[in-house]
Amino acid sequence: MKVEDDLGLEERFERIVARRDRIEPRDWMPEAYRKTVIRQVAQHAHSEIIGMQPEGNWIGRAPSLRRKAILLAKVQDEAGHGLYLYSATETLGVSRDELTENLISGRQKYSSIFNYPTLSYTDVGTIGWLVDGAAICNQVPLCRTSFGPYGRAMIRICKEESFHQRQGYELLMTMMRGTDAQREMVQESVNRFWWPALMMFGPPDDSSPNTAQSMAWGIKTHTNDELRQKFVDMTVPQADALGVTLPDPDLVWNEERGHYDLGTPDWDEFWSVVGGNGPCNTQRIEHRRRAWEDGAWVREAAMAYAEKEQTA
Repeated sequence: MKVEDDLGLEERFERIVARRDRIEPRDWMPEAYRKTVIRQVAQHAHSEIIGMQPEGNWIGRAPSLRRKAILLAKVQDEAGHGLYLYSATETLGVSRDELTENLISGRQKYSSIFNYPTLSYTDVGTIGWLVDGAAICNQVPLCRTSFGPYGRAMIRICKEESFHQRQGYELLMTMMRGTDAQREMVQESVNRFWWPALMMFGPPDDSSPNTAQSMAWGIKTHTNDELRQKFVDMTVPQADALGVTLPDPDLVWNEERGHYDLGTPDWDEFWSVVGGNGPCNTQRIEHRRRAWEDGAWVREAAMAYAEKEQTA
């Protein structure tokens, strides 16, 4: 009887996915689907939290009060995004404590882009333009992902990311209207972040073991290579308007395809960074570990207060 019940539930699950409807936390779902959603949403949440570090490093050194306020607001937004996503993951029965321990121990990953250093304030603008631009390409389709809490969280996240992208572009445009030294700083920053930004979408489709199943379940709606191509097509005209050169000698418009051809990222570098050997992997995790340990008393006090209020 149990097997028959499970078969009926699985058929219902497949019908919901096939008609591009939402799976909710209390709905029956295959255990593999649940684990895949936890892995993807947790990685996204970790990326938002770790992603606060490279730009937060420049809040105190931003060149004006206006720039400080903009950057502070952005970093605050990223914290909120992480909280939305952790909450979405918790609906599947995994605690935030467990998710953080998985991050600190290396059992769960975050986006490879955040293992690169921000060497100058210009990088704040480049991250806004390229990194948040890549995030928008990747995340807008996730508003229609099959897992309900994730899709609903993405609606607000994407709206805020679009502001971040515009703020970054405006900062770079301001610098490009400045001195020769400022223009050189912008070009140097773009040179460093272009290829890591392309790697944000993940490995090529033929090297991505989870893509096919995630798309079949509606968790993802586009492949890594499709999203990477969309980002390049969107970014080249913006670079032309900005007046910077994208550091890819193979980047050229292909009239027959209707897309830009592009060079091949250094996938050996990508896998090295994912494996923990990037410029800032150790620094990022150690910073997160310290923050988690230093904040233990706040979590304990909050839990004690909540228990006291519940008892009262």
